[in-house]
Amino acid sequence: MDPSNKNPAPGLSWEPKIVMFCCNWCSYAGADGAGIGRFQQSPSMRIIRVMCSSRVDPVHVFNAFLEGADAVLITGCHLGDCHYINGNEKTLVKFKFMQMLLKELGLEEERLQLNWISASEGEKFASVVNEATEKIRKLGPSPLKPEGVI
Repeated sequence: MDPSNKNPAPGLSWEPKIVMFCCNWCSYAGADGAGIGRFQQSPSMRIIRVMCSSRVDPVHVFNAFLEGADAVLITGCHLGDCHYINGNEKTLVKFKFMQMLLKELGLEEERLQLNWISASEGEKFASVVNEATEKIRKLGPSPLKPEGVI
């Protein structure tokens, strides 16, 4: 792959690899609803189920980038609806911190996203997945992607 133009080498096809941390109680159930509702969504997501979005440590996010993720999405219960009272408020604080770190690394802000998706929002889940995939497809592979990882 030629990093100067972010296009894959001839004969190689590039699709974004996106890691998505989903809260067990809301957004993971929303993912299930998207599947049950047969809402079309990009296969670029790799979902990691966490009990609460607040359990996503910045180390997990940056490890995902260093292991080859082109983007990371964090999803959780809507503000005020957290099953752990204020876990998603803590997530918001961590997210703002990670955005600052992302800037320092020279990565585009679209590579890290935070979305609130409830269990009943399967269609929204599919929409978030598809929109994120399209944004990352336009940006190209992450500059942090290790050499040789497609």
